[in-house]
Amino acid sequence: MKYVLLIHQGDAPTPYTPDEWARLSEDEQKAVYADYQAINQTPGVSPGVQLAPPETATTVRVQDGKTLTTDGPFAETKEALGGYYLFEGDDLDAAIDLAAQIPAARMGGAIEVRPLVER
Repeated sequence: MKYVLLIHQGDAPTPYTPDEWARLSEDEQKAVYADYQAINQTPGVSPGVQLAPPETATTVRVQDGKTLTTDGPFAETKEALGGYYLFEGDDLDAAIDLAAQIPAARMGGAIEVRPLVER
């Protein structure tokens, strides 16, 4: 089965939030980087892709045939995606096990595991 693991940063500190990131010790920061690197090297994982901060987003809608754009994310910044992984594994349990290893999951964020529809 193929899954996408959507990383919702939530309150998880990132280098994009320097004040929050600075609250982590240097060892904790290194551990976060190492954990993401280890996930990138996990069999079945397509290396993760980090997204720019939510405030850089442009939301696009089409109403009455007109393209409308809004600066920023549609979702609240706290709910916005920080990145994603593609994972091919045996089953949902394997995808959940991998999701639990993503640092954001234990640092105030959440990981949404969703099967890909293959046609």
